[in-house]
Amino acid sequence: MGRVFVAGSINMDVVATAERHPRIGETVTGDAVLYFPGGKGANQAVAAATLGAPTKLIGRLGQDAFGDELKAFLAARAVDLSFVQQTSEAHTGTALITIANADNTIVVIPGANALVSAVDVVAPVLAKGDVAVSQFEIPLPVISAFFNRARAAGAPTILNPAPAIEFGRELLDLVDILILNENELGLLAKTELHDTGDPAVFIEAARSLLTSKGKTICVTLGKRGVLALIEGKPLIIQGHTVKAVDTTGAGDCFVGAVAAQLAAGKSIHDALHYANAAASICVQRMGAAPSMPTIEEVEAAISTSRPRERGDP
Repeated sequence: MGRVFVAGSINMDVVATAERHPRIGETVTGDAVLYFPGGKGANQAVAAATLGAPTKLIGRLGQDAFGDELKAFLAARAVDLSFVQQTSEAHTGTALITIANADNTIVVIPGANALVSAVDVVAPVLAKGDVAVSQFEIPLPVISAFFNRARAAGAPTILNPAPAIEFGRELLDLVDILILNENELGLLAKTELHDTGDPAVFIEAARSLLTSKGKTICVTLGKRGVLALIEGKPLIIQGHTVKAVDTTGAGDCFVGAVAAQLAAGKSIHDALHYANAAASICVQRMGAAPSMPTIEEVEAAISTSRPRERGDP
């Protein structure tokens, strides 16, 4: 079995729950404030590790209470922290999250995540069969250095371009599997997308990001499921019907599950089905990293409700 290497952010999520989101300039009374381990890198690493993949996280924490707490949590979730450093130069990354009616708004303060360097990501020794994963909560040049290292080792690369920002062709060329949501797809494809839109519109937008025939592009559509281009051929996997409580971390759960399945030698087709089921479990719980499902839970979800799939609409 291969290993999953995740280069990315580690945050403490400070979550406020309320009946509705405040309008601009408005104050609303909330229900509760909660603290959850998070950060896209940490979330994806926890998801992969919980689903059985040997997982190593590469990142930075501050030398503070949040840093100590996050380090203990990740170690308890079987994430290898050999390449996570604590630094006195910045505080631990923090995300301020408001949740209302299962929808969230998020403000991320990078802190120590902004200090992750190329030196950090080239330290691990990757091998063929390993999987390299990253997202946009660490500097982009660092991701390029990480993926170049993975390519040299023959390890496939997964990029989750979130939070959504425009980036160059040079980085996209280093990506084997691009996993993004519809908002990120709209930004990168420079087109306006609607959640009720024709799947053909999403497929066309995804095609605009193909830089090689072998690249896989996967668009997560929440309760509507997953749309993917695999070797240029479209695939639509219907979503699982569940009652969502908190969608924070669902996309990260999906990414981590795909990486874990690929490290186990599964096909990308099977990995997407598996990740679709995993994410449907994640949204039924509060928090990001703590909500990641176990192997047994995902297998049960798949056995009771395997969603339909179809090709080109």
